[in-house]
Amino acid sequence: MTRPYRLLALVPAVAIVGAPWFANRIEPRLLGMPFLLGWIVGWVLMASIVMAFIGVLDRRTP
Repeated sequence: MTRPYRLLALVPAVAIVGAPWFANRIEPRLLGMPFLLGWIVGWVLMASIVMAFIGVLDRRTP
């Protein structure tokens, strides 16, 4: 049986895949990158944080 908090892993995936429909623009620039590229890089980093959080919850759940 899957634990419901593991569905949090879908959030970064949906944010990255859905980005071209609402974040596809050049301005504003994020750290010199076009907005879309900055959005994707940010969500890749957030995916690591989300997965670490899920790992912590997995260790605490019996």
